[in-house]
Amino acid sequence: MVDLSIDCGGLRLANPVMPAAGTFGHELGQAIPLSRLGALVTKTITPGKRLGNPTPRVAEDASGMLNSIGIPSKGAEHFIAEAIPLYAAIGVPLVVSLSADTVPGFADLCRAVSIPGIAAVEVNISCPNIEDDGRAFAMRPETTLRVMEALRAATDLPLWAKLTPNTGEIREVARAAEDGGADALVVANTILAMSVDLASRRPTLGNVMGGLSGPAVKPIILRMAYQCVRSVDIPVIGCGGIATADDALEYMLVGCPAVQVGTATFLHPGAMLDVIDGIERYCEAHGVLSVGEIVGGLREPVISDGAAWEAST
Repeated sequence: MVDLSIDCGGLRLANPVMPAAGTFGHELGQAIPLSRLGALVTKTITPGKRLGNPTPRVAEDASGMLNSIGIPSKGAEHFIAEAIPLYAAIGVPLVVSLSADTVPGFADLCRAVSIPGIAAVEVNISCPNIEDDGRAFAMRPETTLRVMEALRAATDLPLWAKLTPNTGEIREVARAAEDGGADALVVANTILAMSVDLASRRPTLGNVMGGLSGPAVKPIILRMAYQCVRSVDIPVIGCGGIATADDALEYMLVGCPAVQVGTATFLHPGAMLDVIDGIERYCEAHGVLSVGEIVGGLREPVISDGAAWEAST
């Protein structure tokens, strides 16, 4: 038997697989046993009701999926009253995903959901900051630090910061999130992109631009996860293009103790279970007794005189 349990960002998980925010709801329990997942990450909630972006909100692409959903939400009060009791019956750690467009808004929302039944808070600091001309909080280290300090002061629960890949300062942003009080990082959200319908000559998304997810983003986000792991002392949760156990294992080898599965679930509701089972089979085939032995097990090259050689370890 392989021990799939893992410590991650202040939580002990039965296994390292969980859904990505925005791709999962309790309704999925009609298709798969949710109790098998390592944790549950909710759809992102906002302080008040939010309708979301204009349609079309989703477009297929040869390399993945484009979305511009706009975080529709029924608000924090509805989530606390209606959703938490549904999740509580599943018996898996519940991570609530939050979004707000100001630092005080983030702090107030975080404080409101820091109640029994919530195991950790994932803060989507990839969202636009209206106090900074709409730039995402996690675009820059300074705004990342400011919002994370406010969030840390608002809760004693484990705090996970979901970063944006749309920055040229991913390592600096990761360190700022850690300095601001994050217990873990989620790397990363979708990559800003767009596509055009040739027949109508219009953007395929009602909001023109949206987030690219799916297979195309995995090499990019994997690189970012690798860089973040080497920049901080807190866990980095891999999130981007994970559809199979092999994908998840790549993230784990570069140092991620856990992963989140998103777009793949839309195509195959049982994708997360397949990832869990595949990780276990890999461990069995390679004589690994505990999944933690894989984390950070990448054999990195040794550079000597301009030539790369495989490390002996």
